[in-house]
Amino acid sequence: MSDAGTITGTSDWRSLCKVRKAVQDASIPEEWKIKVPPDASLDVRSVTEDCGLLSARELDIVDLGTKDVSALVRLLADKDSGYTSLEVSTAYLKSAIVAHQATNCLTEIFVERALDRAKEVDRYLVERGEPMGPLHGLPISLKDQFTMKGLETIMGHACNIGKFAEEDCILVEILYELGAVPFVRTNVPQTLMWGETHNNVFGRTTNPYNRKLTPGGSSGGEGALLAMRGSPLGVGTDIDGSLRIPSAFCGLYTLRPSYERFPYHGAANTLMGQESISSVLGPMATSISALKLFTKAIIDARPWDHDPLAIRKVWSEEEYRLVEHGGGKGMCFAILWDNKVVKPHPPLIRAMDIVKDALEKEGHQVIDWESLDHVDIYKNAQTILLADGGEGYRRSCEASGEPLITSMSPEADPHPFDLEVSLVKSLLWQLHTEKRALRKAYLDHWNATESRTNTGRPVDAIISPAVACTACPHGLNYDSFYTTLGNAMDYACAVFPVTFVDPKLDLPVAPHDFHNHEDEAFYKLYHPDHFPGVPVGLQLLGRTQEEEGVIGMVELVDAALKKHAVDHV
Repeated sequence: MSDAGTITGTSDWRSLCKVRKAVQDASIPEEWKIKVPPDASLDVRSVTEDCGLLSARELDIVDLGTKDVSALVRLLADKDSGYTSLEVSTAYLKSAIVAHQATNCLTEIFVERALDRAKEVDRYLVERGEPMGPLHGLPISLKDQFTMKGLETIMGHACNIGKFAEEDCILVEILYELGAVPFVRTNVPQTLMWGETHNNVFGRTTNPYNRKLTPGGSSGGEGALLAMRGSPLGVGTDIDGSLRIPSAFCGLYTLRPSYERFPYHGAANTLMGQESISSVLGPMATSISALKLFTKAIIDARPWDHDPLAIRKVWSEEEYRLVEHGGGKGMCFAILWDNKVVKPHPPLIRAMDIVKDALEKEGHQVIDWESLDHVDIYKNAQTILLADGGEGYRRSCEASGEPLITSMSPEADPHPFDLEVSLVKSLLWQLHTEKRALRKAYLDHWNATESRTNTGRPVDAIISPAVACTACPHGLNYDSFYTTLGNAMDYACAVFPVTFVDPKLDLPVAPHDFHNHEDEAFYKLYHPDHFPGVPVGLQLLGRTQEEEGVIGMVELVDAALKKHAVDHV
């Protein structure tokens, strides 16, 4: 990284942040600025049409990318289709900037640079008569961790203002090779270790379905942008649920891959050097076709030739076709109704019932998943992630003088809950030994389900909440109990939308015997009138390094839902 610009001449962190936010505002073309909806307007998803900025043709492009990004890519790769990357990128830049003005979801806005890249891709197709790669001409948004040469990667910390990357991270290099058009970067929380999205530099990102609610985190900027149809495909990261939480809260599809399946080298991160629970990157989108499109394109680019940690495993069409899972016929799924740490809210229970019914109508067996060691797994994982006692976070804050954010609760109308996870120093090798034992126990537990299935093999996949609640008020999402299981056990996971909160159907239930004080707090959080119409998503967990199979299975589940569930998204 190199320092540049006049911003670094300002020493006070508040002034740094104020100037940097002004720089961001100035990067929005004046003619693309809209009348921002008043605070009283909670659901802002229609602003893209209502503001009048996008033409009818541009709205059609955005609608196509929202419904099926693979169909959009096919058109972009066809020189006779009438679609160009310049036109599509312009439409999405406008839509992204509208989304940002409504939800504060972006960090880096680089219109001219993105359009120059789109023109380059268009010239390639005209001159060579073939697409540049499988992502030819496609605008792709990136979480504010993926370094791009000449741009800052602020990652929620004031100390990174004025530090410009001298090279692209490996993911960005590969995206360029595949013909993609990176066009915006999206907001994250300070430290990245939050299930919400707020920092002192760019401020708070809100959920387009209801701006009083959080879009989740730490890939919450991506979640809000995609829910606003401001990108056809985004890339986030996940160390404890950061892909899956915002996808569940914003009605999206995502894939959390196993450690090192995708190339992470060169991306900025927190907890650098902690390698027991690796942060991973993955796609986020409104269309399910994005999962295979992105995953196959990245793997076919042989990332192991660029990133020394990337697993050398080629795309397996056999795994995607579920050959080891009965070819997708007569499978057995297990539902985790309650992990015995936090019981899910009524909309999540109803969503699992919807999935169970749809799968059974397709001839699949559905059994209950029996919890094993979930509290121990959660404690082990959180202690590993916080084993330095927060020293890294404090150093990043001390570099600029900004305070460490210890609560996502807004200053106006604050909530009574702060971060409740204690920072514990432990001997990491002891934690790693414990983690390996927990993984082996869970593997044996999974394999033992063979005795309970009709398939002659263990359960094919687990279906559970990604979060015990839907999108909740800012400052109140501190649940990663369901997503941590995937990170700690290193399971390939996907999130898919199921339905929406309906206050008439999702009635509060009587208190149960609470598992712990977090469970009691979550129970008290639920008031159906606070969440009407927000998405309800679930998580599908497969085995380690089973990305292709998980994509195949989530496509199967999604197809069953669309066929049988009348109130499916």
